[in-house]
Amino acid sequence: MVKIRLKDGTVKEYSSGITVLEVAQDLSEGLARVACAGLINNERVDLRTPITEDCELSILTFNDEEGKGAFHHTTSHILAQAVKRLFPNVKLAIGPSIQDGFYYDFDTEQAFSPEDLEKIEKEMKNIVKENLQIERFELPRDEAIKLMEEKGEDYKVELINDLPEDSVISFYKQGEFVDLCAGPHLMSTKPVKAFKLLSVAGAYWRGNENNKMLSRIYGTSFPKKADLDEYLNKLEEAKKRDHRKLGKELELFALMEEGPGFPFFLPKGMELRNTLIDYWREKHKAAGYKEINTPIILNQELWHRSGHWDHYKDNMYVTKIDDLDYAVKPMNCPGGMLVYKTKMHSYRDLPVRLAELGLVHRHELSGALHGLMRVRNFTQDDAHIFMLPEQIKEEIKNVINLIDDFYNVFGFKYHVELSTRPEDSMGSDEDWERATTALREVLEEKGYNYIVNEGDGAFYGPKIDFHLEDCLGRTWQCGTIQLDFQMPERFDLVYVGQDGEKHRPVMIHRVVFGSIERFIGILIEHFAGAFPTWLAPVQVKVLPISEKYHDYAESVVEQLEQNGIKVEADYRAEKIGYKIREARLQRVPYMLIVGQQEEEENKVAVRSRAKGDEGPQALVDFIEKIKEEIASKKIDIQGLDNSIE
Repeated sequence: MVKIRLKDGTVKEYSSGITVLEVAQDLSEGLARVACAGLINNERVDLRTPITEDCELSILTFNDEEGKGAFHHTTSHILAQAVKRLFPNVKLAIGPSIQDGFYYDFDTEQAFSPEDLEKIEKEMKNIVKENLQIERFELPRDEAIKLMEEKGEDYKVELINDLPEDSVISFYKQGEFVDLCAGPHLMSTKPVKAFKLLSVAGAYWRGNENNKMLSRIYGTSFPKKADLDEYLNKLEEAKKRDHRKLGKELELFALMEEGPGFPFFLPKGMELRNTLIDYWREKHKAAGYKEINTPIILNQELWHRSGHWDHYKDNMYVTKIDDLDYAVKPMNCPGGMLVYKTKMHSYRDLPVRLAELGLVHRHELSGALHGLMRVRNFTQDDAHIFMLPEQIKEEIKNVINLIDDFYNVFGFKYHVELSTRPEDSMGSDEDWERATTALREVLEEKGYNYIVNEGDGAFYGPKIDFHLEDCLGRTWQCGTIQLDFQMPERFDLVYVGQDGEKHRPVMIHRVVFGSIERFIGILIEHFAGAFPTWLAPVQVKVLPISEKYHDYAESVVEQLEQNGIKVEADYRAEKIGYKIREARLQRVPYMLIVGQQEEEENKVAVRSRAKGDEGPQALVDFIEKIKEEIASKKIDIQGLDNSIE
């Protein structure tokens, strides 16, 4: 007999060898029908896995991330099987599950067309209807290689050869289709009721641009058609909100062939950017930070000292100056430490909070570049806090409070994740345990529910990551707090303690926006370009009905500018309806229409993006109202007209 502790804490006894699926069936036939995989002692397994010793068990459904992964992974095999049926000469590469779906890479002489995707989807539906049972089997290395060689699957042979000698080499079979795979998978093809192939892209084998370019088919799948329809509607809405499209239409930024991955910010984009930076400076000054600026290029010895050269050199740009090796900074922290060392600090000085809007450069593969979300140069809103060991928890709480204030003002919900020591790390076990415990205790004292990402910390310390949720439910990792005992040691940072002796400070690395460029991209998509008034690059558009009222329009513009309001006027010889439509397309929060009556009464006819026609108002009253709206940083996402015509 084996004792199995279930998710709710219940312990049940079963005969040794019972499978995960059989446990699910014993608990509930309904649960068994929707089960996708299992979790035995936190290890994801197949439903067909036998249980031979006491353990903790969770039955995973599509509502669990790990269960969803098994569902999507099964769909990727259905895709590959359909492709092999229709295009027998195509070679298989890899086909994992990913967030919100799956992909499969194929070596094909001719790229897949939209018509091909339709045929593949039709064949996938046949495979689902066939209700093919999915079987798992294992082979010794030699037999596994022979099987794949007989099938002409060269990429699978390469993968097997690269596996460690003690690896279990497993395959999954459904009908005539066999694939090298670790699993887990569903029990049959039948549950995959709703799926959609979304796109085709090029992808280098194993992500190496020196290897052959393969054809990657992306897709998604759900147990119910209604869920698929909802997801596809969200995708359509996301396309409308694509920051690359809106960034061009709203004249915010440009991406040019002369600088791939190096964005150009246009005047309106700079207005938005500077508003964010002004707010950042205001909040940091109030929180006791001192702003610094450090050089973009520093000598290579510094990057060896910091550890970045050993852990990050493939992402760094290098150059020579006076026959010496230098590197363009990928991160701001070494410069921050040099600033700390410019003077001797007493324990009375700590904590020292140094903030920097630092421009960094990182080499990204051209295929990974994506608008403002993945670029080669960006501005990190970094800060480095140097503190006494007894100040650690209080400083972490202060940073969390600051980040919370920032995200709330933009209307973002968020969740937090704790990332622990990675394999590629430096420092003692004692330091890592101390740092990780401090972060965990703060999160618990603050009452946060958090996810633990084992082994996903920075090479110098554990971290707390903040994941924003936008209006479409997508998450974006932005803010981070990293606790570091290693850099102060490497840079020999000290302070003079109460005993008159030198001691080592502890350090926090943290960002709030993360990358200002990426945060702007997120804001564009979150608000669909319809920024709240305090953020809008143009807050008011003045629209004279005809040339006769240009002088009055100019006086309105002048009064708005004198009150710090960002304003433009449209003096073109166009009909007023056309001007209104153009201003709406530019998502300007307020339009002020002026004609004979407005001029005579010193009023403006107000149209707002949120409410439409608000009627005539005294100019002085409108100015007071919009100034109050800007000062309060009011955000009413429901009230914003985010529709895209």
